[in-house]
Amino acid sequence: MRLTARERVHALIEPFVIARKTYAEALVVEVEVEADGVIGRGEAAGVDYRGDTPDRMLRQLREAAERLDRGESLDRADLATRLPPGGARNAIDCALWDLEAKRSGTRAAARAGLAPLRAIETFVTLGMDTPPAMGAKAARWAERYGALKVKLGDADDMARLEAIRSAAPRARLIADANQGWTLAQLNDRAPRMAQMGVELLEQPLPVGRDDELFDYRGAVPLCADESFDDRADLDRIVGRYAFCNIKLDKAGGLTEALALAKAARERGLRLMVGCMEGTSLGIAPALLLAQDCEIVDLDCPMQLVRDVDGGFGYRDGWLRPNGPDLWG
Repeated sequence: MRLTARERVHALIEPFVIARKTYAEALVVEVEVEADGVIGRGEAAGVDYRGDTPDRMLRQLREAAERLDRGESLDRADLATRLPPGGARNAIDCALWDLEAKRSGTRAAARAGLAPLRAIETFVTLGMDTPPAMGAKAARWAERYGALKVKLGDADDMARLEAIRSAAPRARLIADANQGWTLAQLNDRAPRMAQMGVELLEQPLPVGRDDELFDYRGAVPLCADESFDDRADLDRIVGRYAFCNIKLDKAGGLTEALALAKAARERGLRLMVGCMEGTSLGIAPALLLAQDCEIVDLDCPMQLVRDVDGGFGYRDGWLRPNGPDLWG
């Protein structure tokens, strides 16, 4: 078995702005695992707010490749003991799923015990901008997409939501504050958000302040994102959030993400699947997880000037099951 990794830089159609940073391009690592002439592929963006940079991921991946060169084995069951949750483990894990599917002739979904994949509608994300600009974009997008996600995080947030709701009166809406609010702001804004039909709000408070949510009085369900990575975090967020946002990069791969979804449901948490930046190669494994999630936010390839060959295409905001040439 042989592992190779490289960094890929993908141009964005326009800068993507959230409360804590602006993305000018999408930086990912792509992994190939080869065995008996068959190659499995995986992709990861890492978790930047955890220090999970391309350089760090490539260093971890080089160490994994060196272990293989020394004759050590590598399988999905070993990864959790060899690598921490994050992008490097995700890329290897997904490449191994792809390799197993190609060597066996059985699609990854079937190997995971899932029914044949169905098409899924994703929320399409509006990055932060002025309220008029976001309203204008929402008006254009609502002609094609039925579900919009709104990035929030400062004093103009309610004006943003009002402009978007006015421009797209029939669209489903969710919002993401990316740790940008206080509890007082949350309790003040939540009733108006409910009146506008906002279905869910991600990560309103900064990481470490989750206990304040016991004093949340609003009706809009809250979803843990930055406060939650893998199964080790579940008990800490139960009772504070209604949903958890599972991302393959945070969890460290599809293997952990599927186990995480099961454990979250057992604790009464509802499921959202999300993504970091990247191409359809990174999204394809998450489509397996999306089959059992109420909220799906897997639109990041739509931000790219050019997606990978065989990508989803996102016609009208729907992900239709990909072919094996892309992944799995």
